[in-house]
Amino acid sequence: MIQIFSIAAITIFSYMVIVYLIAQYLNDNSIVDTAWGMGFVITTLVLIFSSETILPPMLIMSLLVLLWGIRLSFYIYMRNLGKPEDFRYANWRKEWGKGQPWKAFYKVFMLQGAIMWIVALPIQLVFTGQSGSVGIVGIIGVFVFLFGLLFEGIADKQMKVFKSQPANKGKIITTGLWKYSRHPNYFGEALLWWGIGLFSFSVSGFWYSFIGPLVITLLLRYVSGVPMLEEKYKDRKDFQVYASKTSIFFPFPCKKRD
Repeated sequence: MIQIFSIAAITIFSYMVIVYLIAQYLNDNSIVDTAWGMGFVITTLVLIFSSETILPPMLIMSLLVLLWGIRLSFYIYMRNLGKPEDFRYANWRKEWGKGQPWKAFYKVFMLQGAIMWIVALPIQLVFTGQSGSVGIVGIIGVFVFLFGLLFEGIADKQMKVFKSQPANKGKIITTGLWKYSRHPNYFGEALLWWGIGLFSFSVSGFWYSFIGPLVITLLLRYVSGVPMLEEKYKDRKDFQVYASKTSIFFPFPCKKRD
């Protein structure tokens, strides 16, 4: 087990160093968002090629990660293509001044690398080879993952279509899944990780299969996801009206605050 954890840690560290160097060359630290999903993909591929015996659960987990990671990275890449550095990273760049390169290394890239390793714990546990079978909980986990992935994908697609229409320029999307949650894409993201956690727990039997899903959920809801966007739009009257009627995270069919 220690060997699996070590391989993952070394892979993630090496990957994030490379992404950091590219970001400094491009003068754009926000490429780390695009690199996030692919970091899990690369780590999973390294784990599967490092395994002496490849069991069915390993292949299933690899497929789930590839489906999620490639879709997410491609979506973020296309969304940011041709755009300047994301406002969050641009603000940090100004705040850090001359110390930006060093602070970006450990506050952005190494921090995200550490979080990536923690979130990837359920993936790593499957590769410990504890079991070659998938129980009913694991099957449920796959369906939870697929539902979350679909939910996130639909929310992203709806946002993309909304923003592509000139008449919606400067407006806030309040239709589709966005009618029931102000951040349905983040909800779908959190949900699919709980599916991965369930699958990992079914295969490995380790309760800390759920540490990764818990961490990503808390981060999205209370740290780097929802709060930053809420702060960005909080002073807009249209957003205030939207927020008063729409759940902040969990989808609800009626007025709900959580």
